Amino acid sequence: MSESSTWPPPGTDIDTPSAPRIYDYALGGAHNFAADRAAAEAFFTAYPDAPLVARSNRAFLQRSVRYCVSQGITQFLDLGSGIPTVGNVHEIATQLNPDARVVYVDNEPVAVAHTREIIADVPNVAIVDADMRDAEAVLHAPETQRLIDFSQPLGLMMVAVLHYVANDDGIADIMARYKSVLAPGSFLVISHTTEDPRPEIEAVIKKVFEEAGAPIIHRDRDEVTALFGGLEILEPGVVWTPEWQPDESDALHAEPFRSATFAAVARVP
Repeated sequence: MSESSTWPPPGTDIDTPSAPRIYDYALGGAHNFAADRAAAEAFFTAYPDAPLVARSNRAFLQRSVRYCVSQGITQFLDLGSGIPTVGNVHEIATQLNPDARVVYVDNEPVAVAHTREIIADVPNVAIVDADMRDAEAVLHAPETQRLIDFSQPLGLMMVAVLHYVANDDGIADIMARYKSVLAPGSFLVISHTTEDPRPEIEAVIKKVFEEAGAPIIHRDRDEVTALFGGLEILEPGVVWTPEWQPDESDALHAEPFRSATFAAVARVP
């Protein structure tokens, strides 16, 4: 990525690490800066599994999108979408159904700017510049209203985003509001990190993301299950990311617990 006079987007703090840009770097993306790379490398030194965790999470996202399309879903709302690297939601969905519609949601300046760049000439795909915690702003955004028909089944993606939403943010109310607009036959897709049992690793994880301005809130399996309240969680339930419709190409297929991330897909009855 060229850090020229027109890049980064205005208002971007390139000296403070950003969680979406660290994740982009872990996936091999190019939309990150020196501070992000330094934080990421320090993170990887202390937690060598981190890049594999990121790739396994991205693989889960791709499998879940394919599943939703196979079940007739033609529209997706991707909350906290981050910086779209290869194999993002609209690429996977439109490979299977060229008429699929996707609305991305993020408020990180580089994520928003790069998404706009990628989708500039792509029909039926848009980005909403908003904090996913503000459900009303997301649901009533012009882009959402233009592309999403809430009377029809929807794929609601909350992949690797809810661990940035604290209980004090009103996560129960946020979840209830989003679920309230889901028509029968819709799917809710969630992946969520959980606490690493190694105290020294857990301390590093929390330190990195606190310094990036995105404190991590880990939840256990029961807490992640509760996020789906009222919906029908599909088999195999809430499992490690590589265990959901497993694929041997997943980076952590042989040792799924190393993903330290729970995942599940639920259907709206």
